[in-house]
Amino acid sequence: MASYEAVIGLEVHAQLKTASKLFCSCPVGFGAQPNEHICEVCAGFPGALPRLNEKAVELAVRAGIALNCTVNGYSLFSRKNYFYPDLPDGFQTSQFEPPICEHGHLEVTVNGETTRVGITRIHLENDAGKCVHGQGVTLVDLNRAGTPLIEIVSEPDIRSAEEAAEYMRQVHAILVAIGTTDGNMEEGGLRCDANVSLREKGAEAFGTRTETKNLNSFRNVQRAIEYEIERQKSCLEDGEPILQETRLFDAVKQVTQAMRSKEDAHDYRYFPNPDLPPVIVPEKIIAAWRADMPELPAPRIARFIKQYGLNDDEARTLVAEKGAADYFESAVAKGGQPRRVAALMQSDFLRECAVAGIAPAEAAMAPDKLAELAALVDSGAISGRMAHEIFPELFSGGASPEALARERGLAQVSDAGELDRLVDEALTENPDEVAGYKSGKTKLLAFFVGQVMRKSKGKANPALVNNLLIKKLAE
Repeated sequence: MASYEAVIGLEVHAQLKTASKLFCSCPVGFGAQPNEHICEVCAGFPGALPRLNEKAVELAVRAGIALNCTVNGYSLFSRKNYFYPDLPDGFQTSQFEPPICEHGHLEVTVNGETTRVGITRIHLENDAGKCVHGQGVTLVDLNRAGTPLIEIVSEPDIRSAEEAAEYMRQVHAILVAIGTTDGNMEEGGLRCDANVSLREKGAEAFGTRTETKNLNSFRNVQRAIEYEIERQKSCLEDGEPILQETRLFDAVKQVTQAMRSKEDAHDYRYFPNPDLPPVIVPEKIIAAWRADMPELPAPRIARFIKQYGLNDDEARTLVAEKGAADYFESAVAKGGQPRRVAALMQSDFLRECAVAGIAPAEAAMAPDKLAELAALVDSGAISGRMAHEIFPELFSGGASPEALARERGLAQVSDAGELDRLVDEALTENPDEVAGYKSGKTKLLAFFVGQVMRKSKGKANPALVNNLLIKKLAE
């Protein structure tokens, strides 16, 4: 890439966290039987009239506020004309000019360098249905048709695949934190289209862009863009034309593949939807929603570092998922030492949540139990290794950590007399190693710690053993 610069813009589609669809009262949900949640409106019956979901408007405005956008008190719905088998109306109801939010930005930091990514617009639109292919036929499921979406369109300010993935992570964290979307990417709650082009370094004109559709994980965003950059670079070096087209990413083969030629805005023949009046949101309502915004991820990360003494990595890991950050603060409020709670969450709790496929709030292990476990480790009653051993059972059953440790006989040996006896035995039985340590081979300290731990069957307090050995070997 010495001669070329990547120019990347992302279109993020977020499913809004509403109970019903954008223009009808059909429920929004994942996993229902095909065509279970449809009516005349979302199935596109002639003469059926749409009615706008007020909650969807609120969630779109909140997203705009969180992403530093100007909120337009007046916006319009238009018909975006194109034909898909799973688009029952024969057009998509979307916003063109003016959208509900525009002119925002988000700062993205990668490898210590911060880029300000402009946000062109956020607009409301309804989702299409879903084509189901198999056994020589294609069936159409309209359960998803009419689901409320916002599309967040960035400026072409992103210059690397890593930067694009980090932008997606931040958008995801922000939208989940404010309750705009559930953010479940596997179920289509958040997905992304990536527009990628290359130009010679120093050039102002953009190259021919491609759009890679429906990327549904941060990893796929990064890998699809990496592949597309390399593909376009090879085309330019070989003198082959780059076609303006829509592509799909094959996550198994890790390649993008041509799908169809890419349309421009004029190809959609936008015009105002005659069945929907303008969307008018009074300034006093926008101000009330602005005042009611929850804490956003960036200031929460800064607060975790300042208030709880976490490092940047610990704070970012916890705040990446709002439920994890809330759980952490609940455990600390129950008496857990912040750094210990954060360590237990990173090493065990979040892993168990991922394995079980549940959110932190759904875990049987309540925050007060994690606080109790943290206190046991900090007091020396049990070791970190012992906490790790019993964690799966604590997580799944919600038992008392102290009771389980006592039942398992895991209480850590911290009695000074007992430890002194074990240390003396280890030193007496290994005179050559003692001589080696005293001659300067200080790495043998780990050997002696291991001997004491073996004698105690892993129950000796490692910190006390370490200090006692250093004292005795110095005599």
